Amino acid sequence: MAQNQKIIDGALFYKMVLGGAANLHANLKTVNDLNVFPIPDGDTGENMYLTMQGGLDCLQKSGDSLEEKAQSMAQGMLLGARGNSGVILSQLFFGLSEGMKGLQEATVEQFAQALNEGVRCAYGAVAHPVEGTILTVAREATENMLEKSKRATVEDFFAEFLQEMKKSLERTPDLLAVLKESGVIDSGGAGLVYIMEGFCKALGGEKIEGDGLLPAQKTVDFSKFTENDVMQFGYCTEVLLRLQTCKTDVDAFSVQELIEYLSSVGDSVVAFQTGTIVKIHVHTMTPYKVLEYCQKFGEYLTVKIENMTLQHNETVVEEKTQLKMPKRARRKYATVTVASGEGLKDVFLEMGVDYVISGGQTNNPSSEAFIEAFERVNADVIFVLPNNGNIVLAAKQAANIYQDSDVRVIESKTVGQGYSALSMLDYSAEDPDEIQAILTESMQGTETATVARAVRTTTCGGVEVRKDEYMGFTDHTMYVCTPAKIQTACELLQSLRLDEKEFLIAVYGKNTTEEEREEFRSKQAEEFPNVELYEIDGGQDVYDFLFIIE
Repeated sequence: MAQNQKIIDGALFYKMVLGGAANLHANLKTVNDLNVFPIPDGDTGENMYLTMQGGLDCLQKSGDSLEEKAQSMAQGMLLGARGNSGVILSQLFFGLSEGMKGLQEATVEQFAQALNEGVRCAYGAVAHPVEGTILTVAREATENMLEKSKRATVEDFFAEFLQEMKKSLERTPDLLAVLKESGVIDSGGAGLVYIMEGFCKALGGEKIEGDGLLPAQKTVDFSKFTENDVMQFGYCTEVLLRLQTCKTDVDAFSVQELIEYLSSVGDSVVAFQTGTIVKIHVHTMTPYKVLEYCQKFGEYLTVKIENMTLQHNETVVEEKTQLKMPKRARRKYATVTVASGEGLKDVFLEMGVDYVISGGQTNNPSSEAFIEAFERVNADVIFVLPNNGNIVLAAKQAANIYQDSDVRVIESKTVGQGYSALSMLDYSAEDPDEIQAILTESMQGTETATVARAVRTTTCGGVEVRKDEYMGFTDHTMYVCTPAKIQTACELLQSLRLDEKEFLIAVYGKNTTEEEREEFRSKQAEEFPNVELYEIDGGQDVYDFLFIIE
């Protein structure tokens, strides 16, 4: 790149975002390890990278102008957004793309103004913005660079922008007490700095190590389908279709008519439209019919066709159990929730949930996963229970994107809140506002307490936490840490004054043995004899015990 260049075109933007994603990927562990709370949820870097990967998947197939590149990147990121930092990052790029509308290329000043629009969108996506986070790093750096952008070259602008971000990041512990106590900087802000550092490296022509931008290819066991086999499951067919004005009236295009055709040649149909792009998923014995029909309306950005007999990873196992159902008839109400562990999923389904998205701690589902669930349940009004504070924003972003139903996100931030809300689920009311109010009210007063192994030594809320010992906490408020799992569980419940309650639900994690469960039952009966215990074999990761206290 010429040292005095003052124009950013589509090719240069593409080069920069590739460098940003690569540099973030190379520093994932550093970002993940900055997590304040010492439990295995340090997935901020992973969420941000997967969010960018969603954008790159679209970007590689986009047009050449800066406007087209920016919009494709933003659209893919909005769908792929995971976790709070991922959603905020996707909104930063969405605002940037809004500022690029109508531009084949941009001056440095125009790009800086578009970055400022990204900050505005990111703040708007969060109901109660907290300073000392990725939001602060983006805002302070952008504000400090707006005036300087009028005179700077591209390379100088981003070099100084990076320095401003680093200064802001170093100040985050002064703005957020929990960061100062833990002795760390904000993880989301750090992820953003690594992305901007990648921008600068790309501009300087520097090679970035560990740039594994594309996911590793799956190992396919071809022995699972031999010359003597007969096709039974068909092909999992997924396409991204760009509607073309030369082929159809884009404004009048009907996704429902498309779904009706796809249902006639296959099942497990999911199709939804964002702008002029239609995402399609169908299981069919005749994928050529899908391709031939859909091409009447536009051209393909991506096409993926897989023999489902050969699909054997976890994603496909879930697809066969949940997505293999034919799309059901339209109904008035439906509920979607999120859970980790087969036991918890089964309990939620028994309580009346229509669809359970796999996810939770360390595995935050994308906005696109929510959209596919909304499409699957096919209802006029859809109630959503995210059950994790780091999943709420992705659910709300999906609700804003999806236009075919009235989607209402009930902001359950713990499994206990979700469980309590579902215990009051009743569709008999004619007014969805009344149902929403009941679900929201039923969460109040429910406490979710957890026991998990510490992944590092630190201090939280004045409690000394030691690596590999067991912590007891509620909603990131630390109460106790001891070397013994059952001791921690009992001391945690004592701290929460369980003896004053009537009901305790113990959800056992997959790493809690039967001997430990029996020991806990005995201790609970001895120490809290007046509290009724209900047990669930949840099978969840991370949390050895989930306690729902009512």
